[in-house]
Amino acid sequence: MAKEKKVKAEEQVEETVVSEETAAETEEAAAEETPAEPTREEQLEAELNAEHDRFLRLAAEYDNFRKRTQKEREALYTDVKANTVAELLPVYDNLERALNAECTDEAFYKGVEMTMNQLKSIFEKIGVSEIPGVGEKFDPNFHNAVMQVEAEGVESGTIVAEFQKGFKLGDKIIRFSMVQVAN
Repeated sequence: MAKEKKVKAEEQVEETVVSEETAAETEEAAAEETPAEPTREEQLEAELNAEHDRFLRLAAEYDNFRKRTQKEREALYTDVKANTVAELLPVYDNLERALNAECTDEAFYKGVEMTMNQLKSIFEKIGVSEIPGVGEKFDPNFHNAVMQVEAEGVESGTIVAEFQKGFKLGDKIIRFSMVQVAN
């Protein structure tokens, strides 16, 4: 019996030693997992980084706003210019009709011709150009076909007559050409 008590006592000692080692390892692991409280310097550094990030975001947002408003301003300017030209196109049409009409008064004809040339010059200065018509291939992006006609010796889809000139401002169409197309 004394031997049995001695063996049990030794087993208890070993268990206690193992338990103490396990507890020490657990404490070390817990210490490694939980970070230490950040120092004042680290807190200030984190705040500085956050403010710097907010500043960069605000600067980028302002830059995007500036670019967007600049594009909107340019688009508005182009739209206003196109609308103004569109209002002047009936005058152009009337001058063109006057030039195509028979006239016996040479001075009158010369005056109308000078007025038409001046209007064309103004259009050129502001970037308005005529859309090519007769003899060109029909393009629905620039032309409005109002008639089709059977024409010999002319390729199908070619414009054979132009009833109203079309105009564009850069890439923006102000008015489509009204044309007759060969079938």
